Amino acid sequence: MRLQARTTVLWQWLLFAPVAAVVSAFTLCALLIVWADASVWEAYALVIKGAVGSRFGITETLTRATPLIFTGLAAAAAFRAKLWNIGGEGQFYMGALVATVLGTGLLPLPAWLLIPLLLIAGAAAGGVTLLLPTLLKARYRVDEVVTTLLLNFIILLFVSYLLDGPIKDPMSLGWPQAKSVIDEGVIPPLIEKSRLHYGFIFALLASTGFWLLLYRMRLGYEIRAVGSNPIAARFAGIKVNRVLLKTALLSGGIAGIGGVCELAGLKGYLTLDISPGFGYSGIAVAMLALLHPLAVAPAAIFISAVFVGTDSMSRALNIPSYLADVLVASSILLVMVFVLFSRYRIVKG
Repeated sequence: MRLQARTTVLWQWLLFAPVAAVVSAFTLCALLIVWADASVWEAYALVIKGAVGSRFGITETLTRATPLIFTGLAAAAAFRAKLWNIGGEGQFYMGALVATVLGTGLLPLPAWLLIPLLLIAGAAAGGVTLLLPTLLKARYRVDEVVTTLLLNFIILLFVSYLLDGPIKDPMSLGWPQAKSVIDEGVIPPLIEKSRLHYGFIFALLASTGFWLLLYRMRLGYEIRAVGSNPIAARFAGIKVNRVLLKTALLSGGIAGIGGVCELAGLKGYLTLDISPGFGYSGIAVAMLALLHPLAVAPAAIFISAVFVGTDSMSRALNIPSYLADVLVASSILLVMVFVLFSRYRIVKG
């Protein structure tokens, strides 16, 4: 038995893959719920109710999805060019760090000027963070998976040092946190009396903008060409290394903007736990979306809904909330299986 590539890959198969993966994942996790001696129907009903069954649930789901959209787009942008960016977490923190430095009183500007400046500075910080590993890949063929992953830990340790020293808030009563962003730098709420802020709109705009770049602009064509076959792209006159560097600035920049939005829109001040792993979860979002820009937001909202709903269900039925991790992980693994069989068939020989 061996795998044989299909001559044509139907778009219906690729659209079916994520849906089938999610349904299969929920079916498999139902066994865990039964094992926990609980009702499957009641558990999943509570998940849905907790995620979208109230105004609070909906706003919390969208709030938690906002950073996932940014980091999912960052991963999708890099992976499209076969630049394996595992450093979204570090780029996210660098965006938040720069926003902290500039947004806590250093630049006393009005809100209409300060907020765009923070977003631009965060994008620059995230882009430059990914630029170094990409330069090492382009010049010396250094594996970017290793360099971007290890850079996450370096950045986290650097942020930890700053929070315990140079940028520590003297009014924090000993807690390692920075000063709060001034009022002019705070991203306003999208819905009053909720945590949902305009960062969610920025994330949707970033998703649309990346789609336009990828399918309507020359750079997007070059990114897709390099990702499909860098050797053929080079023969066609595309400067592969230059495209990788531009992709690095784009990918890291999107993750950096995510850090700014999370800091200025939700948290208000920088701490070492501002991200519970958004950079890594963004990879799962991108894979579930099959690296399509317009599918990243629905994938992020789905994953966010799973976590928010599972938290509610866990409290009601005393089922471990780790069920959410199992659901997300199994969804990603299964979508890869369905995509594999949409591109290949099993034949004898």
